[in-house]
Amino acid sequence: MRGSGRRSSGEPASGAQRALIAASFVSRVGNGLFNTAAVLYFTLVVHLPAAQVGAGLTIAGLCGLAVGIPAGNLADRYGPRTVWLTSLALQAVTMAAFVLIDSWPAFTLIATLDRLAAAAGGASGGALIARAGGERPAAFRARLRTFTNLGVVLGTLGAALAIQVDTRAAYTALILANAASFAGAGLIALLGLPNYPPLPRPEEHRQWSVLADRPYVSFVALYSAMGLQYQTVSLLLPVWLSAHTDAPRWTVAAVYAVNSGVCVLLQSRLGSRVETPRQGGRAFRLAGLLFLVSCPLMALAADVPVWVAPVLVVLAVSVHSIGEVWESSAGYALGLGLAPDHAQGQYQGLLGIGFNAGQALAPVVLTGGVLALGHPGWLLLGVFFAALGAAGPPVAAWAERSRPGKPDPETPGEHRDGESPPLRAE
Repeated sequence: MRGSGRRSSGEPASGAQRALIAASFVSRVGNGLFNTAAVLYFTLVVHLPAAQVGAGLTIAGLCGLAVGIPAGNLADRYGPRTVWLTSLALQAVTMAAFVLIDSWPAFTLIATLDRLAAAAGGASGGALIARAGGERPAAFRARLRTFTNLGVVLGTLGAALAIQVDTRAAYTALILANAASFAGAGLIALLGLPNYPPLPRPEEHRQWSVLADRPYVSFVALYSAMGLQYQTVSLLLPVWLSAHTDAPRWTVAAVYAVNSGVCVLLQSRLGSRVETPRQGGRAFRLAGLLFLVSCPLMALAADVPVWVAPVLVVLAVSVHSIGEVWESSAGYALGLGLAPDHAQGQYQGLLGIGFNAGQALAPVVLTGGVLALGHPGWLLLGVFFAALGAAGPPVAAWAERSRPGKPDPETPGEHRDGESPPLRAE
């Protein structure tokens, strides 16, 4: 069974799940602290030009893409916990080193090492989620995402306080707090997660076999392109509101609050329903349809009276956020559910490569394409999302047909070996 929650070392799956949720929550609080204020620290405190910061982060991101599958193979070969703990330790060190940098080469080197560790953590973390799935993996991964979303929100609020203080000591505290969050997450994982042993590999297994899995590669392409929806809310909409509407400035803050709130409140309620790859395909299609509704609504904020614009934006973001919940749930069900147990790390490595590449291209596509076209660009973006979503069910069906010994996914409660299917890494 793919992504089964096999229990190891005699430890109950629920204990492993609690440890993984706690470790992920702690690390995401640190991420929220750092990501919110990172650019301000590097430009205002370290005094690096914004162009150099952007170039360094781009170099780091491109280097990080190269390590996903190799790191995933290490997780499959030596166990996911070992690789995940190593990546957390490396991120704690690299994050702390940011307080010592004073030049662009040093910044780029540390940022690159940090992205390499993060990519390895993504691949091995996905494999851990699959192994800890338990008897109700969909409910577990929905809770996991709920707490990771909440962690980012809390970290962002903490960062806002430091930004208000606006001193070197405040920014340094944020960075060191993020470093401590990685160390804390590693300690929780070390004490609470079982050391899952590697699973036996079939003779036909190859280190790069995921690249020959055409249905899975097709899903990765769909999921990576659909990932534009994240920066539609975090990047494109704020720019649109500022440049093309008379909406009050607090509307931008409301966008983030509504998006975070809806995702935190509905992730467990909706995500626990998306368990099988077939259900994941349907959730992916539903997400695309919701984005088809939300994108034109966001564009219309430029055409309504100033007092209507905030209401319309909140409505649009609410619809979009519900779509985000379905999209992330589909990513879990398909990203892990279609991966062989013995190669979860490798498969999650490819998934991370695709998603991160899509996020790197998102600013160019959204600001250079959609924003430049104006209203037609927003409509085309919604149609694009709907088309991607419509491809979800056939890709899921194609992938399931290519998996040997699959049971009928429509039969409730029936899973091979009496176990439940898995999910995708955070």
